[in-house]
Amino acid sequence: MTWSRFQQHFHHYPEIGVSLDLSRLPFGDDFLPGMEPRMQAAFAAMRELERGAIANPDEGRMVGHYWLRAPHLAPNPAITGEIASTLAAVRDFTARAHAGEIAGPKGRFRDLLVIGIGGSALGPQLVAQALGRPRRDKLAVWFLDNTDPDGFDGVFAALRGRLARTLVLVISKSGGTAETRNGMLETIAAFRAAGLEPARHFVAVTGAGSKLDQTAEREGWLARFAMWDWVGGRTSELSAVGLLPAALQGIDIDAMLAGAAAMDELTRVPETARNPAALMALAWYAATEGKGARDMVVLPYKDRLLLFSRYLQQLVMESLGKELDLEGRVVNQGIAVYGNKGSTDQHAYVQQLREGVNNFFVTFIEVLKDREAKASLEVEPGVTSGDYLQGFLLGTRDALSEKGRPSITLTLPDVSPRSLGMLIALHERVTGLYATLIGINAYHQPGVEAGKKAAGAVIALKLKLMEALRSAGGEALNAGELAARAGAPDRAEAAFKILERLAANRGSGVRKRARARVVESTFRLA
Repeated sequence: MTWSRFQQHFHHYPEIGVSLDLSRLPFGDDFLPGMEPRMQAAFAAMRELERGAIANPDEGRMVGHYWLRAPHLAPNPAITGEIASTLAAVRDFTARAHAGEIAGPKGRFRDLLVIGIGGSALGPQLVAQALGRPRRDKLAVWFLDNTDPDGFDGVFAALRGRLARTLVLVISKSGGTAETRNGMLETIAAFRAAGLEPARHFVAVTGAGSKLDQTAEREGWLARFAMWDWVGGRTSELSAVGLLPAALQGIDIDAMLAGAAAMDELTRVPETARNPAALMALAWYAATEGKGARDMVVLPYKDRLLLFSRYLQQLVMESLGKELDLEGRVVNQGIAVYGNKGSTDQHAYVQQLREGVNNFFVTFIEVLKDREAKASLEVEPGVTSGDYLQGFLLGTRDALSEKGRPSITLTLPDVSPRSLGMLIALHERVTGLYATLIGINAYHQPGVEAGKKAAGAVIALKLKLMEALRSAGGEALNAGELAARAGAPDRAEAAFKILERLAANRGSGVRKRARARVVESTFRLA
């Protein structure tokens, strides 16, 4: 990499304080000009999306997450009003909770338990971890983002004796997501076991008329906040999904929205060289040959951005991982995303990145501001810990470049509400533009729905197996025999797995008699 190439492909955006370095991607001088017609088509598609076009044709929906930070751009006054009124409700509820006007039976809320999964948890978790200040936070934040009983127990143990001053947010657009429903029911049981009335603690963030919305209204929960079908879960962080928990924690949500709005304004510019989202979309295209030929390794050199790669996994992989393009052709698109943080990864998988399979590109995220303190300790004469952190970042880039491993570097001024809002908005726009470049629908998730359907079939089989065990009258039967009695002889493998787990949990009532070949083990009800 030469100084000349760096100057040619280093882009600084003084209006937002962000820089983008594409110089370590091996594209030729003709790549960007050659892609310009397709980029202009992507700009045009994005303009139509923001004007309210049906950008999710499979579901017949508009895509409106950009309106969340610029309500005046919404295609009709009703949507503008809904966004404004929901944001006002978030601010009002937060102020009243912080003032103790909305409180638990033992006083002002001190803890916040967020129940959600996917986009209803990843964004709030990222923001809570990136911007939280334990000694300054208004509420300490906890999450239930799975359906793991042991995970539930761990959180409830941490909140033992504190539930009376715990506020609970249940987040689910449909109101029927199994993992969230289960977390809600387990939490309700924990509150009632502690002698507390859940309705005095619970808040719903959900779609109007959903099962969750109906439950919250019927039981008289503290409040209900809107989610809309034109905002997907993976782009919902700057709706009530993410703004309400962030505000309750004490984070400046107005600065987050302002940062996102500033990035949106810049990334609407239909000039590729002046638009960081356009350049990043083209960088992804060049790095992956427009067909997912390389994985994306995300390495933020900042502890506060540890969860960014997890957040980006859903945004990118759920948006771009599609079997069919918009014309119905099989394309099997996508970009796999993984990562952790630097310099931790110096001691983990950088060895393979440099010398192993060359099947990835790296997105380095550099943060210029080291810490809140005015000055840093010198760990060596004239050298601080921050110097070392930058040294590892720049050194790793060089080490990878020496072996022909491509990378992008994104530089932020700091980790603040404004800059995090910018980071989220940037990657939302990059994902949308890239999807247009490769001709797929970024805003649906048929694979997710297929997974949910398959999980439902497993639950149905479990119930049938339990009925078969009850009908057996204490007779011990193997998995194949029980699957046949359950009317699913072709599901013996799944039956075996279900029975093994049931037998490992005393409360199930299922007992196992082990055989030399474990798959021939028999099961009965105690």
